[in-house]
Amino acid sequence: MGTILKGMSRVRWHELTHAYGSAAEVPGRLSRVAWGDVGSSASALSDLGLWLGELAVFDATVEAVPFLWDLAAADSVTNRSGVIELVQTILEHANPPQIAVQHAAHRAVLDGRSMADVLTRDADAAVQAAGRNLVTAIDSHACESCRPA
Repeated sequence: MGTILKGMSRVRWHELTHAYGSAAEVPGRLSRVAWGDVGSSASALSDLGLWLGELAVFDATVEAVPFLWDLAAADSVTNRSGVIELVQTILEHANPPQIAVQHAAHRAVLDGRSMADVLTRDADAAVQAAGRNLVTAIDSHACESCRPA
């Protein structure tokens, strides 16, 4: 699968869920974002947005976030700013019936704060802008599941 998505095959995606059911197709979409042409990549990113973050966050979201960070940092990815926006969307969405999943998904985003800083200095202006927005979202994040006990 290459170095961008290294380790993706070790995740038991078929045992995870997203907004519409089984997450078995998530690796294929991540791969299309990584290596697809502009249209294929955009379509795959749209699917991932619907499945992993726009409605709520899920156990598949938790597993996907590290790979999204990889994609955001890879110069070869055609829509890095879109990947960064998806990471921010994940941070902004919840799953109250599954508060532990919500916390884990948010933690996966928050743990990438140093990568977000790097993205704010990227050569691509769209990546810089998306990175700045993400840094702001991370720094102001204060949802109930992430507050210290």
